[in-house]
Amino acid sequence: MADEAKAKGNAAFSAGNFSDAVPHFTDAINLAPTNHVLYSNRSAAYASLNQFSEALSDAEKTVELKPDWGKGYSRLGAAHMGLRRYADAASAYRKGLQIDPANDALKSGLADAEAALGTTSPFGEAFGPEMWVRLASDPSTREYLQQPDFVKMMQDVQKSPNNLNLYLKDQRVMQALGVLLNLKFQGREEDSQERKRPAAEPEGDDPVKVEKKMHPDPEPEPEPMEISEEDREKKERKAEAQKEKEAGNAAYKKKDFETAIHCYSKAVELDDEDISFLTNRAAVYLEMGKYEDCIKDCDKAVERGRELRSDFKMIARALTRKGTALVKMAKCSKDYEPAIETFHKALTEHRNPDTLKKLNDAEKAKKDLEQQEYYDPKLADEEREKGNQYFKEQKYPEAVKHYTEALKRNPNDPKAYSNRAASYTKLGAMPEGLKDAEKCIELDPTFSKGYTRKGAIQFFMKEYDKALETYQEGLKHDPNNQELLDGIRRCVQQINKASRGDFSPDELKERQAKAMQDPEIQNILTDPVMRQVLTDFQENPKAAQDHMKNPLVMNKIQKLVSAGIVQVK
Repeated sequence: MADEAKAKGNAAFSAGNFSDAVPHFTDAINLAPTNHVLYSNRSAAYASLNQFSEALSDAEKTVELKPDWGKGYSRLGAAHMGLRRYADAASAYRKGLQIDPANDALKSGLADAEAALGTTSPFGEAFGPEMWVRLASDPSTREYLQQPDFVKMMQDVQKSPNNLNLYLKDQRVMQALGVLLNLKFQGREEDSQERKRPAAEPEGDDPVKVEKKMHPDPEPEPEPMEISEEDREKKERKAEAQKEKEAGNAAYKKKDFETAIHCYSKAVELDDEDISFLTNRAAVYLEMGKYEDCIKDCDKAVERGRELRSDFKMIARALTRKGTALVKMAKCSKDYEPAIETFHKALTEHRNPDTLKKLNDAEKAKKDLEQQEYYDPKLADEEREKGNQYFKEQKYPEAVKHYTEALKRNPNDPKAYSNRAASYTKLGAMPEGLKDAEKCIELDPTFSKGYTRKGAIQFFMKEYDKALETYQEGLKHDPNNQELLDGIRRCVQQINKASRGDFSPDELKERQAKAMQDPEIQNILTDPVMRQVLTDFQENPKAAQDHMKNPLVMNKIQKLVSAGIVQVK
């Protein structure tokens, strides 16, 4: 299922539908959370959507899962480049090249990062992701955002800060730069007024002027700025609200929830411009099990936060808390849907690892409940019988469909897995069939059909030594099973044929190529002890005789013989 979701994601990515690719890769990750390739692919999709923070998170996970994979560092460098962290990007590319020195993508990425480091504008940080928010929040630049030519200039500068020099003659750009750098540039009107001021008269030897120069009049002290009664009261209320919040925090830590609720409620009454009072009260309601009250406070915090343009992290916190309350209230699989939707909204505000974990947990809980709600052994048996009928009619795709439905109704039925494995074998889908046969054995280790299915698939895949082991394992549970005995006979024939080298050059080449892809064979060939053993078999007959007394060594030698890597003459 993870491979299927991955394939859908790859197809969407190849077609340029990056927003469709992301959920497919996410589904695959939920099914196979330790697969580094899935995180790498989703990172690429996020980067293509210019969602570089998300791309960075997935790239870091890729490197964590597979630190010796060069492509992971390529993803990491690309995410840093998108975030304009050129030094971090260069570092990531260099680490990747230490692992894979011939990787062209890493070389190209390092060159781009170093070039960016060498030509980065000193104002580059000012044109980051927060640029538009800052321009929109400042009264002096807000109206410029309605002017297409200004927006186009700023987009060009944001894309490449070095282009700023092209637009410095535009007073609007200068004003925007001042806002972004927290500087105040002198405007045109101020320039003209400065030029209109009359020049100071030259001082002569006038005694009065000399006296004033020697003993200037004391400068008047600045008068204190008058604060209106309304502003003073507002300031006092805010200070009082903070005190109530601190008292609420102390009560919360002591598990004195009623006192905490009282303090936070008073803080809300005193100051409605700080949504942390609402989110804190929501946390208390959550601890008390008053989930509906918690959700109401979270909704108020989000609504008020958007009105005040509060920090997006605060809004994300409110949404996460609401999602947690919805999960607590969930009684069936459908109840998890609003919680999952809320967690997704929180992640669009701020990609927090804790929220992401809550989302994954909610999706898993929903899936488990769906399986429980769908569970019906009687209907499962009916579907399995339908599959058996289609199998007899040699309609294997239809058989697979009904066996799959049977497993949805009863995922613990070893017979359904065994039968679907047989259908997959007929369709030539050996990996899927092998997986089903292994699941069948896992559910019922005494069920001999599971071993015959698995052994047959391994035999068809020309893994005769593995098939032999499977058949022998099955005989431990059913010593007189004729299918298992016949399977052992066929495997021994093929292994003996391999030992004699009775293969055509093409067959031998095919077997060796297939064997070299087997991790077990690779481990044997790279084992220093086994390399010495193979050398002794060729050059030191006495040492070879000693090795033959070791059953573990001989078992590995037999695997190499069966694979066509070693031939006995």
